[in-house]
Amino acid sequence: MPGYSTRKLDLTIGGHPWRLRVLSDLQQFADPDGHGERLGISSAQWSLFGQVWPAGLVLAHAMHRATFNGERILELGCGIGLASLVLQQQEADIVASDVHPLAEPFLAYNAALNALPALHYRQLRWDVPLPTLGRFDVIIASDVLYQRGSAELVNDVIARHAHDDAQVWVTDPGRGQAARFSRLMEAQEYAVESINCPVDDGDSAPYRGAVLRYGRGTARRLAQ
Repeated sequence: MPGYSTRKLDLTIGGHPWRLRVLSDLQQFADPDGHGERLGISSAQWSLFGQVWPAGLVLAHAMHRATFNGERILELGCGIGLASLVLQQQEADIVASDVHPLAEPFLAYNAALNALPALHYRQLRWDVPLPTLGRFDVIIASDVLYQRGSAELVNDVIARHAHDDAQVWVTDPGRGQAARFSRLMEAQEYAVESINCPVDDGDSAPYRGAVLRYGRGTARRLAQ
């Protein structure tokens, strides 16, 4: 037994059915060797990676609707990685990343569960540079601005790994750091726009957070 329980979750994105293995609930916890704790993941935070949160669902729908043409894409804090799986299904050049020690095996399992090849994955701590990760044309993230200081951390990761003409997509449910993050991005010469992205056609309960798209260089026109 792994020390935690899971359940299967069925979703539909753009008419395409998805089945995901997620943690049974937010009470799950298993860190017998202290690996998560050494990475800075507390017992209260441990289970957060293992759910599909509203902002993550919206990002997945946004990626389904987006058009990319060979751009190299990075997802930050992927958790279950639904947006990355959607991009993998579209044969995009996607690299998923997270700090949680179980993000990679869950991502691999869910790719196989949906008859997809394994995704490229890198474990990434936002406070530790990883030069071998390289740079990307598009960086995406959902609900990553969740605590004081997170805007600075995510901004720094983007500064290290975004090409000069990159675009950045962030779905944010309104945890209070988005304005700070946008100011930091503007200091990097990104323009920002808030775009509408319903979770499905005819949805009667639209997402109440923001879908923020930032553009710089030749991608700047996307956000003007």
